[in-house]
Amino acid sequence: MNVKKCRVVVRRWWLQEIRPLLILALIVCSLRSSLADWNDVPTGSMKPTILEGDRVFVNKLAYDLKVPFTTWHITQWGNPQRGDIVVFFSPKDGTRLVKRVIGLPGDTVELRNERLIINGQPVDYAAPAPEMAAQLSGPERDRGVFATEKLPARPHAVMAINGVQAMRTFAPVQVPEGHYFMMGDNRDNSFDSRYFGTVARSQIVGRATDVVLSLNKEEHWHPRWQRTATPLE
Repeated sequence: MNVKKCRVVVRRWWLQEIRPLLILALIVCSLRSSLADWNDVPTGSMKPTILEGDRVFVNKLAYDLKVPFTTWHITQWGNPQRGDIVVFFSPKDGTRLVKRVIGLPGDTVELRNERLIINGQPVDYAAPAPEMAAQLSGPERDRGVFATEKLPARPHAVMAINGVQAMRTFAPVQVPEGHYFMMGDNRDNSFDSRYFGTVARSQIVGRATDVVLSLNKEEHWHPRWQRTATPLE
């Protein structure tokens, strides 16, 4: 085959096979970047709400519309609310994290012996639901202390871990305008705003709303079917 024929074959291959795939990939990636995505959760910082191996659905249109592949806002129609579970870029190293919004812009947030105080008002706690720790491992259930934290309009499960060093108390912190205070539900095993500070609004990717799929790495990545397609509280 001469050079001219090779060029014809390559051009046809490019036009008929490769270019359509690249265009499709670009469209799919753009949609994931701007509209909806998923986030794999490798750690237990949001237990018992989110487990290691969960893949959560991220609604990127929950608060705004961004330019694909950037954090630039085209338009904005809402802001995160207290209790929302959000995905954001860590101000420390840019890693994507999943945490719960605890403090809104202008709020004063404090923690005393694992109990939240927001704007001077202690948050109420209630006995946990019996099934709260059912999907955790035996040692975690044995060492864990569980409760329902009654954030206004968004009660949710939290846990502490006996016998580990953790920041269980911190002085009042005022959340700057345009920033949010994030914490994990697993209060004694979460790298969050207690350590890296508040998170700028521009760094929030979207709201995590559902568990799409859950794989148990301790059981050879066997699916946790009971968690599939379940909403996050």
